[in-house]
Amino acid sequence: MKIAIISDIHGNMEAFERVSADIERCSVDDVISLGDHIGYGPEPDRVIKRIRQQNITAVQGNHELAIIKPTYLDWFNRVARKSLNMTLNLLSPQSIDFIANLKTHRTAYGCRFVHGFPPDSSLTYLFQVSDEKKIIALENLTEQRCFIGHTHTLDIVSYGRQGLESDQLKEGLNKLDAGRKYIVSAGSVGQPRDGNNKSKYLIWDSSDDTINVKYVDYDIAAVVEKIKAAGLPQEHAKRLW
Repeated sequence: MKIAIISDIHGNMEAFERVSADIERCSVDDVISLGDHIGYGPEPDRVIKRIRQQNITAVQGNHELAIIKPTYLDWFNRVARKSLNMTLNLLSPQSIDFIANLKTHRTAYGCRFVHGFPPDSSLTYLFQVSDEKKIIALENLTEQRCFIGHTHTLDIVSYGRQGLESDQLKEGLNKLDAGRKYIVSAGSVGQPRDGNNKSKYLIWDSSDDTINVKYVDYDIAAVVEKIKAAGLPQEHAKRLW
Protein backbone atom coordinates (compact mmCIF):
# COMPACT_ATOMS: atom_id res chain seq x y z
CA MET A 1 0.00 0.00 0.00
CA LYS A 2 1.13 3.52 -0.81
CA ILE A 3 -0.39 6.17 1.45
CA ALA A 4 0.01 9.90 0.76
CA ILE A 5 0.16 11.93 3.96
CA ILE A 6 -0.49 15.67 3.80
CA SER A 7 -0.68 18.27 6.54
CA ASP A 8 -1.14 21.95 7.33
CA ILE A 9 -2.69 23.13 4.06
CA HIS A 10 -3.81 26.32 5.82
CA GLY A 11 -6.25 27.58 3.21
CA ASN A 12 -3.57 27.58 0.50
CA MET A 13 -5.49 26.19 -2.48
CA GLU A 14 -2.70 26.93 -4.96
CA ALA A 15 -0.35 24.64 -3.04
CA PHE A 16 -3.03 22.02 -2.40
CA GLU A 17 -3.91 21.76 -6.09
CA ARG A 18 -0.27 21.25 -7.08
CA VAL A 19 0.26 18.65 -4.37
CA SER A 20 -2.98 16.89 -5.34
CA ALA A 21 -1.79 16.70 -8.98
CA ASP A 22 1.54 15.27 -7.83
CA ILE A 23 -0.22 12.69 -5.67
CA GLU A 24 -2.38 11.69 -8.65
CA ARG A 25 0.74 10.99 -10.71
CA CYS A 26 2.10 8.75 -7.95
CA SER A 27 -0.87 6.35 -8.05
CA VAL A 28 -1.33 6.06 -4.28
CA ASP A 29 -3.92 3.87 -2.59
CA ASP A 30 -5.13 6.42 -0.05
CA VAL A 31 -4.64 10.00 1.13
CA ILE A 32 -4.74 11.11 4.77
CA SER A 33 -4.66 14.71 5.99
CA LEU A 34 -3.26 15.60 9.41
CA GLY A 35 -5.25 18.75 10.10
CA ASP A 36 -4.95 22.53 9.94
CA HIS A 37 -6.67 22.63 6.57
CA ILE A 38 -7.68 26.20 7.40
CA GLY A 39 -6.22 29.33 8.99
CA TYR A 40 -3.72 31.86 7.60
CA GLY A 41 -4.61 31.21 3.95
CA PRO A 42 -7.19 32.92 1.72
CA GLU A 43 -9.26 29.94 0.51
CA PRO A 44 -10.23 27.77 3.48
CA ASP A 45 -13.65 26.86 2.11
CA ARG A 46 -12.27 25.65 -1.22
CA VAL A 47 -9.76 23.50 0.65
CA ILE A 48 -12.43 21.90 2.82
CA LYS A 49 -14.67 21.32 -0.19
CA ARG A 50 -11.82 19.56 -2.01
CA ILE A 51 -11.09 17.41 1.06
CA ARG A 52 -14.76 16.41 1.14
CA GLN A 53 -15.04 15.84 -2.61
CA GLN A 54 -11.99 13.59 -2.66
CA ASN A 55 -13.18 11.76 0.45
CA ILE A 56 -9.82 12.32 2.12
CA THR A 57 -9.55 10.95 5.64
CA ALA A 58 -8.73 13.91 7.88
CA VAL A 59 -8.08 14.69 11.54
CA GLN A 60 -8.60 17.80 13.62
CA GLY A 61 -5.87 20.43 13.80
CA ASN A 62 -5.55 23.21 16.35
CA HIS A 63 -7.04 25.71 13.86
CA GLU A 64 -10.13 23.53 13.39
CA LEU A 65 -10.37 23.16 17.17
CA ALA A 66 -10.47 26.94 17.59
CA ILE A 67 -13.26 27.24 15.02
CA ILE A 68 -15.56 24.83 16.85
CA LYS A 69 -14.45 25.77 20.40
CA PRO A 70 -13.70 29.52 20.45
CA THR A 71 -12.29 29.33 23.98
CA TYR A 72 -9.17 27.86 22.37
CA LEU A 73 -8.60 31.14 20.51
CA ASP A 74 -6.71 32.29 23.61
CA TRP A 75 -4.09 29.66 22.79
CA PHE A 76 -3.13 31.65 19.65
CA ASN A 77 -1.19 34.89 19.29
CA ARG A 78 -3.00 38.12 18.40
CA VAL A 79 -2.43 37.88 14.62
CA ALA A 80 -3.51 34.24 14.44
CA ARG A 81 -6.67 35.03 16.45
CA LYS A 82 -7.54 37.79 14.00
CA SER A 83 -6.94 35.43 11.09
CA LEU A 84 -9.12 32.70 12.58
CA ASN A 85 -12.00 35.11 13.20
CA MET A 86 -11.78 36.16 9.55
CA THR A 87 -11.50 32.52 8.45
CA LEU A 88 -14.75 31.67 10.21
CA ASN A 89 -16.55 34.18 7.99
CA LEU A 90 -15.05 32.55 4.89
CA LEU A 91 -16.41 29.10 5.69
CA SER A 92 -19.76 27.74 4.50
CA PRO A 93 -22.13 26.03 6.97
CA GLN A 94 -21.28 22.72 5.28
CA SER A 95 -17.56 23.26 5.85
CA ILE A 96 -18.10 24.22 9.49
CA ASP A 97 -20.17 21.07 9.96
CA PHE A 98 -17.37 19.00 8.43
CA ILE A 99 -14.82 20.63 10.74
CA ALA A 100 -17.03 20.01 13.78
CA ASN A 101 -17.06 16.28 13.05
CA LEU A 102 -13.32 15.78 12.63
CA LYS A 103 -11.74 13.34 15.08
CA THR A 104 -8.57 14.08 17.01
CA HIS A 105 -6.85 11.02 15.57
CA ARG A 106 -7.26 8.11 13.20
CA THR A 107 -5.73 4.66 13.00
CA ALA A 108 -5.29 2.76 9.74
CA TYR A 109 -2.73 0.54 8.02
CA GLY A 110 -1.04 -0.15 11.35
CA CYS A 111 -0.37 3.59 11.80
CA ARG A 112 -1.69 6.41 13.95
CA PHE A 113 -2.49 9.81 12.45
CA VAL A 114 -2.76 12.87 14.73
CA HIS A 115 -2.12 16.57 14.28
CA GLY A 116 0.08 17.40 17.25
CA PHE A 117 1.43 14.54 19.33
CA PRO A 118 0.28 11.01 20.14
CA PRO A 119 -1.98 9.65 21.25
CA ASP A 120 -4.50 12.39 20.38
CA SER A 121 -3.28 15.96 20.98
CA SER A 122 -4.16 18.66 18.46
CA LEU A 123 -2.17 21.28 20.39
CA THR A 124 1.14 19.79 21.56
CA TYR A 125 4.18 20.44 19.37
CA LEU A 126 6.79 17.72 18.93
CA PHE A 127 9.56 20.13 19.96
CA GLN A 128 7.77 20.84 23.26
CA VAL A 129 8.03 17.22 24.38
CA SER A 130 11.06 16.06 26.37
CA ASP A 131 13.00 12.98 25.28
CA GLU A 132 11.72 11.14 28.35
CA LYS A 133 8.11 11.84 27.40
CA LYS A 134 8.78 10.91 23.78
CA ILE A 135 10.06 7.53 24.94
CA ILE A 136 6.98 6.99 27.11
CA ALA A 137 4.68 7.95 24.22
CA LEU A 138 6.44 5.57 21.85
CA GLU A 139 6.46 2.73 24.37
CA ASN A 140 2.72 3.20 24.88
CA LEU A 141 1.99 3.52 21.17
CA THR A 142 0.00 0.54 19.93
CA GLU A 143 0.92 1.28 16.32
CA GLN A 144 4.47 1.04 14.94
CA ARG A 145 4.27 4.34 13.04
CA CYS A 146 2.65 7.63 14.01
CA PHE A 147 2.37 10.51 11.55
CA ILE A 148 1.94 14.05 12.85
CA GLY A 149 1.80 17.62 11.54
CA HIS A 150 1.65 20.93 13.43
CA THR A 151 5.36 21.86 13.34
CA HIS A 152 5.43 22.53 9.55
CA THR A 153 8.85 20.81 9.50
CA LEU A 154 10.10 17.38 8.44
CA ASP A 155 11.18 15.52 11.57
CA ILE A 156 11.56 11.86 12.47
CA VAL A 157 11.84 10.36 15.94
CA SER A 158 12.30 6.64 16.57
CA TYR A 159 12.70 4.33 19.53
CA GLY A 160 14.05 0.80 19.83
CA ARG A 161 16.74 -1.27 21.51
CA GLN A 162 19.37 1.36 20.80
CA GLY A 163 17.28 4.06 22.43
CA LEU A 164 15.75 7.27 21.13
CA GLU A 165 16.93 8.81 17.85
CA SER A 166 15.90 12.11 16.26
CA ASP A 167 16.69 13.45 12.81
CA GLN A 168 15.40 15.48 9.86
CA LEU A 169 13.69 13.74 6.96
CA LYS A 170 15.52 14.28 3.70
CA GLU A 171 13.93 14.78 0.30
CA GLY A 172 13.41 11.48 -1.49
CA LEU A 173 13.37 7.98 -0.02
CA ASN A 174 13.88 7.37 3.70
CA LYS A 175 14.05 3.74 4.85
CA LEU A 176 12.49 2.78 8.17
CA ASP A 177 13.67 0.06 10.55
CA ALA A 178 11.05 -2.63 11.19
CA GLY A 179 12.33 -3.05 14.74
CA ARG A 180 11.75 0.56 15.78
CA LYS A 181 8.67 2.69 16.48
CA TYR A 182 8.42 6.07 14.75
CA ILE A 183 6.86 9.49 15.09
CA VAL A 184 7.11 11.24 11.72
CA SER A 185 6.31 14.92 11.12
CA ALA A 186 4.95 15.42 7.60
CA GLY A 187 5.91 19.06 6.98
CA SER A 188 3.39 21.44 5.44
CA VAL A 189 1.56 21.73 2.14
CA GLY A 190 0.50 25.34 2.55
CA GLN A 191 3.07 26.99 4.78
CA PRO A 192 6.48 25.28 5.11
CA ARG A 193 8.74 26.55 7.89
CA ASP A 194 11.87 24.54 7.25
CA GLY A 195 13.84 27.09 5.23
CA ASN A 196 12.48 25.83 1.89
CA ASN A 197 9.27 27.39 0.59
CA LYS A 198 8.14 24.45 -1.55
CA SER A 199 5.13 22.41 -0.48
CA LYS A 200 6.00 19.17 1.30
CA TYR A 201 4.15 15.90 1.72
CA LEU A 202 4.94 12.22 2.29
CA ILE A 203 4.23 8.90 0.64
CA TRP A 204 4.56 5.96 3.02
CA ASP A 205 4.96 2.61 1.24
CA SER A 206 3.96 -0.19 3.59
CA SER A 207 5.42 -2.91 1.38
CA ASP A 208 9.04 -1.77 1.76
CA ASP A 209 8.48 0.53 4.77
CA THR A 210 9.86 3.66 3.15
CA ILE A 211 8.85 7.30 3.34
CA ASN A 212 9.22 9.31 0.16
CA VAL A 213 9.46 13.02 0.98
CA LYS A 214 8.06 15.03 -1.90
CA TYR A 215 8.84 18.70 -2.63
CA VAL A 216 6.36 20.51 -4.90
CA ASP A 217 6.57 23.98 -6.46
CA TYR A 218 3.52 26.23 -6.52
CA ASP A 219 2.68 29.85 -7.38
CA ILE A 220 3.48 31.65 -4.13
CA ALA A 221 2.96 35.10 -5.65
CA ALA A 222 -0.63 34.21 -6.56
CA VAL A 223 -1.38 33.20 -2.96
CA VAL A 224 0.23 36.38 -1.64
CA GLU A 225 -2.10 38.44 -3.83
CA LYS A 226 -5.13 36.47 -2.63
CA ILE A 227 -4.14 37.05 1.00
CA LYS A 228 -3.90 40.78 0.31
CA ALA A 229 -7.24 40.82 -1.51
CA ALA A 230 -8.93 39.00 1.38
CA GLY A 231 -7.62 41.54 3.87
CA LEU A 232 -5.92 38.84 5.94
CA PRO A 233 -2.87 39.77 8.05
CA GLN A 234 0.10 40.46 5.79
CA GLU A 235 2.35 38.44 8.09
CA HIS A 236 0.78 35.35 6.54
CA ALA A 237 1.83 36.43 3.05
CA LYS A 238 5.42 37.27 4.07
CA ARG A 239 5.82 33.91 5.77
CA LEU A 240 5.25 32.02 2.51
CA TRP A 241 8.46 33.30 0.98
